[in-house]
Amino acid sequence: MSKTMQEFLNAARAEVPTISREEVKALMGKHDVVILDVRDASEVAASGKVKGAINISRGLIEFKADPESPYYAPELKPEKTIITYCASGGRSALAGKTLKEMGYNKVFNLGKFQEWKDAGGEVE
Repeated sequence: MSKTMQEFLNAARAEVPTISREEVKALMGKHDVVILDVRDASEVAASGKVKGAINISRGLIEFKADPESPYYAPELKPEKTIITYCASGGRSALAGKTLKEMGYNKVFNLGKFQEWKDAGGEVE
């Protein structure tokens, strides 16, 4: 039986809890927290990113999150708290679900970058 895009999103959102902007602000800069922008590099170049965030596009998550991969991003460690976000909150939920399936247990979805920016969240 096939799944729709909405079914994938619903499953991801059910598994990856959202985190408030206030909670993210309190966690920013901590050594055991990674803020992960899963938008494409061109989106980040056009609008900036959350201060201190690393950018790994959604399409590369599996490659960058696996310590056995030659493309592994050492900033990602399963014991860290990972906070994902994107333009609409969909890719970040899907990326978060993938990370959880890969053994990352503390994964949260901030959701929409523009909402962060509009609320005065720090951007670089």
